[in-house]
Amino acid sequence: MATRDYGQYCGLARALDLVGERWGLLIVRDLLCGPQRFGELQSGLVGIPSNVLTNRLKELEAGGVVERVLLAAPARGTAYALTEAGRSLEATLVALGRWGAARLGDPRQGEVVTAGSFAMALRTTFRPGAARAGERVAYEVRMGDVVVGAIVQDHAVTVTVGALDDPDVVVETGPAIKAVMAGDLTPDEAVAGGAVTITGSKRAWRRFPDLFRI
Repeated sequence: MATRDYGQYCGLARALDLVGERWGLLIVRDLLCGPQRFGELQSGLVGIPSNVLTNRLKELEAGGVVERVLLAAPARGTAYALTEAGRSLEATLVALGRWGAARLGDPRQGEVVTAGSFAMALRTTFRPGAARAGERVAYEVRMGDVVVGAIVQDHAVTVTVGALDDPDVVVETGPAIKAVMAGDLTPDEAVAGGAVTITGSKRAWRRFPDLFRI
């Protein structure tokens, strides 16, 4: 539980009591991709001090948002994961992320793209109406060290961090992915110009900006 509260009997105030402290929602964002060890969380949350991460995790645990889990072999060890209550925040985070994405503008000095932030970008830009019933397509997107997987099935998307076992297409890119998702650059133009390299299904790659649109 947070050490400060708003002193109001209100659902929004209670939610902010639990997850409104600085870094809290970004921890939830990153754990939407699956359990993570303390060090993995810290690496993904660039700039968070160890003591702040420790305190936020304690507060989120006390609030029933996060729990500790034992990782199965071969990983082993203890990690942090979202509880059912924590996972239920996904729709709220996607809506808030979509609202913020419309106000991003160009990157500010020092701002970086992390696996967690790009995973959220895929969640917020996914267009369920563009997906086809019975369709399944798996994208693995690589931006330097950032590797994110997105599996579209029917009208839903599952986003994970790390390589996929059997992607339909592997996309290696950089900032140009934003231009493709915004419709400023076609998938074929991005490949022809060298801004994107793909391995696998060209058809799946051409579907990408239909499914993920800024």
